[in-house]
Amino acid sequence: MTSQDSIAAAVTRLSQALATRVPCAPVRDLIGTDDLPAAYAVQQGLVQARLAGGASVVGRKIGATSEAVQRQLGVDQPDFGYLLDDMDVSSHDPISMRTLLQPRVEGEVAFVLARDIDPAEESQITIDLVRDAVEVALPALEIVDSRIADWAIGFTDTVADNASSGLFVVGTEGRGLDALEPVDVTMSLTINGEERSSGTGAACLGDPLEALRWLAVQAYRFGDPLRAGHLILSGALGPFVPFAPGDRVVATISGFAPLSVQFVD
Repeated sequence: MTSQDSIAAAVTRLSQALATRVPCAPVRDLIGTDDLPAAYAVQQGLVQARLAGGASVVGRKIGATSEAVQRQLGVDQPDFGYLLDDMDVSSHDPISMRTLLQPRVEGEVAFVLARDIDPAEESQITIDLVRDAVEVALPALEIVDSRIADWAIGFTDTVADNASSGLFVVGTEGRGLDALEPVDVTMSLTINGEERSSGTGAACLGDPLEALRWLAVQAYRFGDPLRAGHLILSGALGPFVPFAPGDRVVATISGFAPLSVQFVD
């Protein structure tokens, strides 16, 4: 069992990397490679510090949902993190990279929840239940980032680092699930007009709604269930790719208008 001192030391290491924009060593030397409760405790420490600084929770993100991203990260299972209001750059164009260390970008489907997913029993969290809880689906770009040098992460490292979160962009025109089947979408992501990533809804744990169900179960188990109004980034539909200041990134997800942003230093 990882000590509270080691968890606190991991929080400090990652917090300093975020504040200074200088990547740090992995934290698995402090919390081990398979102690997931410790990794999520570090994540909670980071999130609580940001809440104390004035940020607020607006939703959750699911990470490592596609096999392509799992291969890129060297992990074999999904994880989750928190979305904070200061991560939302949907209204920014261009988007400043000043808070980022070593970012990558990916295209995905987001959901806004119309109601809580907090049934009496975990077994009641079914695909039908989560589908019914979705108010609208939206196209999204997630700018993932790692405070750990060279992305040399293990699974507990990325969990601790708020699931390697950075910033996010969501479109303004959503669609109800009566008009869109998330598993059937296709995604193409271009940088300066060149396609750099592509995929389908089926690449996201078989179905973005299955990813949402998985997250709802984890949130229920952690005693912090998904709530009405939360934005959920359901996970990448294809590999994430690096980008640089000056780049124009466009995600085209079928059923939605293209989502286009530019990044500046």
